[in-house]
Amino acid sequence: MERLPFFIFSFTCLFFISKLSVAVDTISPTQTIRDGQTLVSEGETFELGFFSPGSSTKRYLGIWFKTIGSATVVWVANRNNPLTNSSGALTISGDGNIVLLNELETLIWSSNSSIAVKNPVAQLLDSGNLVLRDGSNVNPESYLWQSFDYPSDTLLPGMKLGVNLRSGKNWYLTSWKSEDDPSPGDYTYKFDDRGLPQIVLRKGSVVKFRSGPWDDGVRFGGSELYKNSFFSPSFVFTDQDVYYSFKNNRGITISKFVVDHKGLLQHMRWNDTLLEWVTIMVLQKDTCDVYGICGAYSTCNISNSPVCKCLNGFTPRSPHDYIAPNWSGGCVPISPRKCGSEEGFRNFTEMKLPDTSSFNRDMGSIECEEACLNNCSCVAYAKTGISGCVFWFGDLLDIRDYGEGGLELYIRIAASELDSNNNGKPVAVIVAVSVVSGMLLCVLIGWYIRRRMKERRKGKWPIHFDSSKSGLLLKFSLTI
Repeated sequence: MERLPFFIFSFTCLFFISKLSVAVDTISPTQTIRDGQTLVSEGETFELGFFSPGSSTKRYLGIWFKTIGSATVVWVANRNNPLTNSSGALTISGDGNIVLLNELETLIWSSNSSIAVKNPVAQLLDSGNLVLRDGSNVNPESYLWQSFDYPSDTLLPGMKLGVNLRSGKNWYLTSWKSEDDPSPGDYTYKFDDRGLPQIVLRKGSVVKFRSGPWDDGVRFGGSELYKNSFFSPSFVFTDQDVYYSFKNNRGITISKFVVDHKGLLQHMRWNDTLLEWVTIMVLQKDTCDVYGICGAYSTCNISNSPVCKCLNGFTPRSPHDYIAPNWSGGCVPISPRKCGSEEGFRNFTEMKLPDTSSFNRDMGSIECEEACLNNCSCVAYAKTGISGCVFWFGDLLDIRDYGEGGLELYIRIAASELDSNNNGKPVAVIVAVSVVSGMLLCVLIGWYIRRRMKERRKGKWPIHFDSSKSGLLLKFSLTI
């Protein structure tokens, strides 16, 4: 009995030593993380372990902010294959992969890296990134695998949302199925690089929202990302990569961007005083953010009533339905287009550019106009700082009039519909050269005839007009 206290003391010490041995940021092939144990990043910002979401009894391996706890999980390993009990174990397999096993040592999840090294280790970084690397190599370029390449529903500072154009790797978010189920839900938020890069929210295959293109290195499509004081957005667009990311501003320690199970896109920060998440921004902030709500060749302005209006030079396809209001039918040109000299472009400012474009990064603004005018299939163009010329070849859809910010859009239109005013805004009207030349010639001839008639004398005498002096290279004679 005298040895009992010593035994209890020794057992307690061993227990705590055991707990401390895994309360670190790294594990090797000889170590295992079991349910109830965790990995903690060096600065104690993030924690990795097992959790059950909401009212569910299923067990998942996830990463969360350590100071907040597993109620806010930012990444889940086994989304599609939950554990049914608390017998899960995380370790490094003989082939050098991070693996999750159940009580029968059946594989539940694996990092599935194809590269093997002699001394593999798994480490949880202070960024929230779980990485697999060689134990002697900390260079990020040499990571064998990293969780940041496989996002769940959350984008953290330093994570990428985009595409590696060389490898085809796509970084995108997928919502949880429900608050109690982290398996992939209905919503995805990923880059669409078919034309000018933009980020698109889909429910299944149906587009629900799109960011619009990046506005000259400032923000996406007129959104208010640039106005906040909590985080700084950035956009990379090279021949190799196209992606969006953000970093927290000074004084902000915890923030995240999330697509929730209802498809809501929001950026949130943790308030240490209130001990709760505070929404900084919701991307779908009003009716005009509903994809294509106004139909083709129509613009949405949340300050107007109704919010949808045909672009200047266009009319409702179905006037009765457009008043209903049912704007899905959109608008059509008032005067049918005729490819050739009887067409020009109307300038619309402060716009969210239409969906589905193509671009050429090596052209100037004048070349943009000429290239579009000379292609009868081109219906609009724009000039942006990051991509040069942008062209549209189908119906223009999902246009928004921001009233502030946005980009300029030039839409092809019949010359008969061109004027000097566009919805109360100054407009640059560009028409084919032949039309301008003809009008100028008429003005010069009229001026010349009026002048000579005032000086004419009795009888008839020839008037010789040499238009080559005006640069038109035309000669003809008139007799009055």
